[in-house]
Amino acid sequence: MNARAFVLLACGIWMLATTPPAHAQSVNAATGGMAVGGNVTNSNINIYNGVSPEQLAALVRQSGDLSDAQKKLIARLEADLDLNQRQIRAALDILGEKDVPPERLAARLLEIAERFKALQTIAAAQAGDDPRITALKAEAKNAVESGELERADSLLAEVATEQARALTEQARALDRLAVNAAETHVQRGDIALTRLRYAEAAGHFAAAAAVFPPDGVQAEKRIEYLEREADALYRQGDEFGDNPALVRAIERRKALLALRPRERDPLAWAVAQINLGGALWALGIRESGTARLQDAVAAYRASFTILTREHAPLDWATMQHNFGTALHRLGERETGTVRFNEAMAAFRAALTEWTREDMPLQWAMAQNNLGTTLQRLGERESGTARLEEAVAAYQAALMERTRERAPLDWAATQSNLGLALQTLAERESGTARLEQAVAAYQAALNEQTRERIPLQWAITQNNLGNALQRLGERESGSARLEQAVAAYEAALTERTRERVPLDWATTQHNRAGALQRLGERESGSARLDAAVAAYEAALMERKRERVPLEWAMSTGNQGVTLMWLAGRTGDARTARRAVSQIDVALATMRSAGHAPFAGYYAQELPKARALVEQLSKRSGPAKSRADRAAR
Repeated sequence: MNARAFVLLACGIWMLATTPPAHAQSVNAATGGMAVGGNVTNSNINIYNGVSPEQLAALVRQSGDLSDAQKKLIARLEADLDLNQRQIRAALDILGEKDVPPERLAARLLEIAERFKALQTIAAAQAGDDPRITALKAEAKNAVESGELERADSLLAEVATEQARALTEQARALDRLAVNAAETHVQRGDIALTRLRYAEAAGHFAAAAAVFPPDGVQAEKRIEYLEREADALYRQGDEFGDNPALVRAIERRKALLALRPRERDPLAWAVAQINLGGALWALGIRESGTARLQDAVAAYRASFTILTREHAPLDWATMQHNFGTALHRLGERETGTVRFNEAMAAFRAALTEWTREDMPLQWAMAQNNLGTTLQRLGERESGTARLEEAVAAYQAALMERTRERAPLDWAATQSNLGLALQTLAERESGTARLEQAVAAYQAALNEQTRERIPLQWAITQNNLGNALQRLGERESGSARLEQAVAAYEAALTERTRERVPLDWATTQHNRAGALQRLGERESGSARLDAAVAAYEAALMERKRERVPLEWAMSTGNQGVTLMWLAGRTGDARTARRAVSQIDVALATMRSAGHAPFAGYYAQELPKARALVEQLSKRSGPAKSRADRAAR
């Protein structure tokens, strides 16, 4: 029974609670330091006092007249964000138009507010501008002041048209007018970024770069615009799930490496490697296979030859953390533990600079991700030492990732803690660890609500179902198993086949396991039939050519269920099918080197064969009589 439970646990979704790699964007020429952009935690952002996330979400949804209370909130936003009322309303409209998730509204509003401030200097008159262009730029500036970004963009489009016409007349000479024309494209790109229209922004930055020839006097400015294009493509792909945009970002960043040769500017080359690694990572975690992730690891590794701890310790720590994240993802898709050991070393390296005293939330994030890697190592090794270390790392993270300070991060770490405790419980007797795991999952669900983060809620529901199923296996009665089935069915309301096919299949598989256990304890065959059907559903996505080990688990576990069903119904054909499926699962696990899984199926196969022999003997005389009657 323990071996069978372990097989099912291995199918549960384990959650790495981390952000995408931090994103290097620029080099500070004065200090030689690297500015690393992008989020490094998932913490809620408080942009002002007295306005809750729910009130902000309500303001975004409001389409008609504002209530007095909402007008007061708008006034507070004006003061705290240093914008006028029309700009605040425009920013809220942008958030509503892009359907930004509630937990990211505050961060996005801050970003838009900062971009509005940056746009205050837009369209200043420049040397070489004729009166028509000067007037259009003045109107564009007034439009920004009024929060009319679409009108500002239209006016700048007219400016660009006028400037393009002038450039044609002057044979596109690289004079001040060309610089001005490029800057107009850049200003349009900044407006598009403010509106979270990253693909449009990329087009504007590309147009700015195209103004200058590759080897002209403005070559450095051209590279700067190409970098901004690549960054906008990355954000489009990362934030909106646009994989083609990520492919284009990778292409652009590879091209930029050639424009930033190491021998000319080592630090700029290192930054380009980091940015390439980030785009490869973002796409690699969405694809099957490991090629993109391997390339990301290589890019990060290359950057460390320049970006040393002595040169820029905090940036070095950030990149060690990102490096560890990429190694971890790669380790999940490979056999063995080499990648996980490398990831563990990278996270520990980051912690030498990300101290709790100086950078508590980054320290907590690294502790959390160290825990996830230790947990994966523990799952693949015998003993419990790594798993105990994982629990300790999660508990350390929770000292700073408190519910009050960072509720979603706190919930993510609680969920991870639950899974580590659950894995430890598989190697121990008793139910204490499982009870702790259930409590951790239930705590996480206080913040990971379906309304707030539906897919994360579904992951935790799935993992809660796993813990409840293990408790049900170790206790008498069926209450825990019924609760497990309910948790899996709740998860499936968000983990749909259309949305996340492999995750849907995993939860179907886990649900089948709970139904099987219920079927073993009940008379009749209804639960066992339901379990067989759930495994069949899982196998619709768990194809042998796609995920061979997951296919083998669902095939083998369905075979064990069919063996139970044949024992109830006396159907020899069902028993023979059970033998066939358990046999192929055993062969697959042996060839993959998964001893615990192989051991479980090796234990069940003789039982299935004995049942076939027993049922064949029982049905033999009846079959002979039927054959004679037919003749």
